[in-house]
Amino acid sequence: MIIANPRAGTTSAQLIAEVGRRCAGVVPATTRHLTGAPGDATAIARAAATAPGAAATLVVAVGGDGTVREVVQGLVAAATPGERPTLVVVPAGTGNSNYLAQWGDRPWPEALSAALGEPGAPAAVTRRLDLCRLVETDELVLLGACSGLIAEALRVAPAVPLTGRARYREALARAAVVHRPYPGRVRVDGETVHEGPTVLANVGGGRHRGGTYRVLPHSVLDDGYLDVCVIGAQTPAAQVPELTVDARHLGRPGVVYARGLRITIESCDGSPVCFEHDGELVPGGLSSYTLEVLPGALPVRCHAGRTLG
Repeated sequence: MIIANPRAGTTSAQLIAEVGRRCAGVVPATTRHLTGAPGDATAIARAAATAPGAAATLVVAVGGDGTVREVVQGLVAAATPGERPTLVVVPAGTGNSNYLAQWGDRPWPEALSAALGEPGAPAAVTRRLDLCRLVETDELVLLGACSGLIAEALRVAPAVPLTGRARYREALARAAVVHRPYPGRVRVDGETVHEGPTVLANVGGGRHRGGTYRVLPHSVLDDGYLDVCVIGAQTPAAQVPELTVDARHLGRPGVVYARGLRITIESCDGSPVCFEHDGELVPGGLSSYTLEVLPGALPVRCHAGRTLG
């Protein structure tokens, strides 16, 4: 089964047709579904996951990180991980960090051939990825979640006349120029690891955000833990994009890196926190968000020789 978002950042009719052709060449009974509105991908994936007799065993998500997250939301509707269809990602969005975590910079046609088990294709394996749950909304988080600067970049992005990772880079640079740190607190398994002026607090999940920025360079997607990186105001927001490209933010004053099972990000003064997960802003303006790990929740086809992260 293919679930494609025709409005994702770099999706085209030609891309969707090529994915369909490649899948049908291996699995003639492949079906194709196009999303038309938010929530469609979740509904389609849920139907696949809960169909009698497991009608779909492999689901190919074509779109950006937001589309992939919607598909995952539907796939986990199956009662247990062992009953869930396996996910394959074809990158067609802005950051495509999910694809990067699973396949690196390998071109998507090679990755899809490997995932489908085509003769002569690179080796692929099925791994069980950790997810996490955003407690306040009961939503699943696949790639990661972040307060502050990275979330603010998503507010800027619609006005940037670019596509793909270039759009995200420009949006982050613009957001950094006008960013003001917020009074934040971060708790890991009940212990406060940061309190004070905060540029961002990122939880995951994937090592990269926006397909470029290694905010969580030590994160492993199937180790049963969440990683969190907090960048305090000792680091000017305008320096964050350059520093996080190659993880030079680690070790700087005011930067905290920790791991745990339950992580809370909140404002110290009760003011709303600008917050996103999986590349989508969270509406509602809450002052506190908590994430809990769901270990081994999602089967995904991945590069056989790559550590997931």
